[in-house]
Amino acid sequence: MKFIKYFFEYIIIKSLFLFFKLIGYERSSNLGEKIGKIFGPLFRSKKLILENLRFSKIGNDDKDRLKILEEMWGNYGRIFSEYPFIEKFKYGNLHNFININGQDILVEILKNKTQVIFISGHFSNFELMAQHIEKSNIKLAAIYRPLNNFFLNNTMEEIRKKFICKKQIKKGLSGTREVLKHINDGYSIALMIDQRVSEGIKVDFFNRKALTTTIPAQLIKKYKLNVVPVHIERQNKHYFNLCFNKPIIFDPSDDVEKITLKLNKNLEKMILKNPSQWIWSHNRWK
Repeated sequence: MKFIKYFFEYIIIKSLFLFFKLIGYERSSNLGEKIGKIFGPLFRSKKLILENLRFSKIGNDDKDRLKILEEMWGNYGRIFSEYPFIEKFKYGNLHNFININGQDILVEILKNKTQVIFISGHFSNFELMAQHIEKSNIKLAAIYRPLNNFFLNNTMEEIRKKFICKKQIKKGLSGTREVLKHINDGYSIALMIDQRVSEGIKVDFFNRKALTTTIPAQLIKKYKLNVVPVHIERQNKHYFNLCFNKPIIFDPSDDVEKITLKLNKNLEKMILKNPSQWIWSHNRWK
């Protein structure tokens, strides 16, 4: 049954991707916003999202929160509709739609052949972050979570390897071994720290305990790596502001929990810049 469901999802999405290519980037992004607002609420609980916003003290009241929720689904839809144009963001004129802050940080990393951990969350069009790092000639390996739909996952992996970051590492035990191999080969690592994980430690995230990955903390302690927080924000519908922040240097004596908590606090600050551009639909505090 799942096989049939996944196959039909794949056919529908591939057909939409072809249609998006025909009508162009800006029209596709606008259409994607409408699709996200209509169909997004059918797949995720409105109640859960509102609870996540309330407990995180986001918005003054439920009217504010419903607006954030609607904008979040619209942003989801835009991201979806922009996948067929990922190649043009890397090699075509769509790169002009991205304003870069902190390019000097990437220049220094490249110049000094420094290895770092790039951390971020699922903001705006998050795929453009790793894409720009690799485009800046930094040796990069990115950790990702495969999609449940194996038909669609093959398509997404192909897009990511061709146009975002060549070295893609699947989450999991085998992925952890691959991360260590790539670090030993001189690569920096990029990962999202905002997803709920099955293994990790519970630390504060918006004043509630959330199971959080300890991969960055373990790498920091083992390899003495600095952390570069990265944030991307959508502006005026089709444009992006991509920001590379100053590296965070940790004290070698800090334990895993202290490092992980500090990274979560950093993530909170990025989310608060524009809450509607972060994905609140996951049960992050389960």
